[in-house]
Amino acid sequence: MPLEIIVLAAGQGKRMRSQLPKILHRLAGRPLLAHVLATARALAPRKIVVVHGNGAEQVRAAFADAQVEWVLQAEQLGTGHAVQQAMPRISPDAEVLILYADVPLVRPATLQRLLDAAGDGLAVMTTELADPAGYGRIVRDRSGNIARIVEHKDASPDILSIQEINAGFMALNAHRLSAWLAKLTNRNAQKEYYLTDVAGLAVAEGVPARAVKADDAWEVAGVNSKRELAAIERQYQSNEAQRLLNDAVTLADPARIDVRGELTCGTDVTIDVNCVFEGRVSLADGVRVGPNCVLRNVRVGAGTEVLPFSHLEDSEIGARCRLGPYARLRPGNTLADEVHVGNFVELKASRIGKGSKANHLTYIGDSEVGAKVNVGAGTITCNYDGAAKHRTVIEDECFIGSDTTLVAPVRVARGSYIGAGSTINKDTPAGQLTLSRARQVSLPDWKPPKKKE
Repeated sequence: MPLEIIVLAAGQGKRMRSQLPKILHRLAGRPLLAHVLATARALAPRKIVVVHGNGAEQVRAAFADAQVEWVLQAEQLGTGHAVQQAMPRISPDAEVLILYADVPLVRPATLQRLLDAAGDGLAVMTTELADPAGYGRIVRDRSGNIARIVEHKDASPDILSIQEINAGFMALNAHRLSAWLAKLTNRNAQKEYYLTDVAGLAVAEGVPARAVKADDAWEVAGVNSKRELAAIERQYQSNEAQRLLNDAVTLADPARIDVRGELTCGTDVTIDVNCVFEGRVSLADGVRVGPNCVLRNVRVGAGTEVLPFSHLEDSEIGARCRLGPYARLRPGNTLADEVHVGNFVELKASRIGKGSKANHLTYIGDSEVGAKVNVGAGTITCNYDGAAKHRTVIEDECFIGSDTTLVAPVRVARGSYIGAGSTINKDTPAGQLTLSRARQVSLPDWKPPKKKE
């Protein structure tokens, strides 16, 4: 039976106290809904239908390329009502899995167990909580199947003592779901159409309603407030840290690392405290990352060391390089092997050849730097004329003296030496020393100004 997934994403999220729709709040750098859609796709469904409501245009714009079918729940009348809006998009022959956009940590393997358990009946995801306040309770019959699900506001004291709660996820075939949705009523404390009432309707017809417990309660934890979002963020990061440790990555402190995307590591990788990895980051064998670094969409070659407080973005870094401390790579850089980029050096949209060094207080932008080039402290490339960007080319084995200004477009030929303090705005000849300085003058009769009394 082909799988089709309904994601309920229409909630207002009043407790978030934000103009941003709840499902667009970020977990590990991505919107909550993005996590749920990624999990849904891992199950290879035939289609995904997203029921949205609050901030509908903003949500659709944020997921313009999501390849899902959007259904608007204009008036929020409960979870059952939300699924009713989606059903015209669901094929009659489908197996249906219902997910929630604000429950982002569930694993595909856990949902697969739910699908496997549904069989010819209904399967509901559950878990046990020490404090189940606010959640619907699972009432089981003598055989261990679900007898009914009772929402917290409708529960008696006996029911409230039950610690097994409804996690919300549900799997069943579309034909039965359609029939049961048509029988829902809103005769309850909240005057809403509860999806959970489907379980009672199944039991009334003699259809088995099976409970599938999540392995870990955090898998089914939802986000309804900034406090809960923060707690789930820490759980996500703890999971990522455990994954890295299982892959034999050395973490100075597993509680002080943030992965906000995809981080892959080779062997003998070491990561110090308070590092943030965003987008897609790849660290090859033997890479060492010092404390308080941010790496965003970068590939780092084997044996490279990133020293503290370095920010690297959208760049390719070769093997055995040394970056930082306080190095900044803005987007568009490619560094060959054995390159040194030192403290307070900034690169942007530049290629740096093998063995070249810029160790201090330098800006290199829109440049081609050859191999074995030494760039002295205080050197800058003047790449912008106020209207357009221009390229600077420094060929192999050049020596750029300290406090040099290279006014692009300009080419420094192979083996050139540039005297310290020069302003270079014309191409230089190969293998020669080029200077550009004003004549130094000393005034013997000069006297310093005096302050007025």
